[in-house]
Amino acid sequence: MKSAKTKSFSSQPVDNQNSAKWTFLTNHTHILVCLVRDPEMTVRNLALSVGITERSVQRILSELEESGVLSRTREGRRNHYEVDQNFQLRHPLESEHTLKELLRAVK
Repeated sequence: MKSAKTKSFSSQPVDNQNSAKWTFLTNHTHILVCLVRDPEMTVRNLALSVGITERSVQRILSELEESGVLSRTREGRRNHYEVDQNFQLRHPLESEHTLKELLRAVK
């Protein structure tokens, strides 16, 4: 019988030719995770963290704000974002769950 090996997982994504080109979570979710960690992240830092363009971040922020998932207030030269963690997830498969439950799992 072979002994089981344990793997150590890094917080950094694996970058090799065999790694998947997709992720389980959407860019919308990635942005929300970032904003829960740091509500004053800039569009530039969000783009760098998620790996998308600043224009894509702006579009996603607008969509999230329009749908009521987050609110934005101006504080000096920066924006402060507040995520409504009680927001019900929208897809029928997860509609019985809140954003808080999802974020708790990935935060």
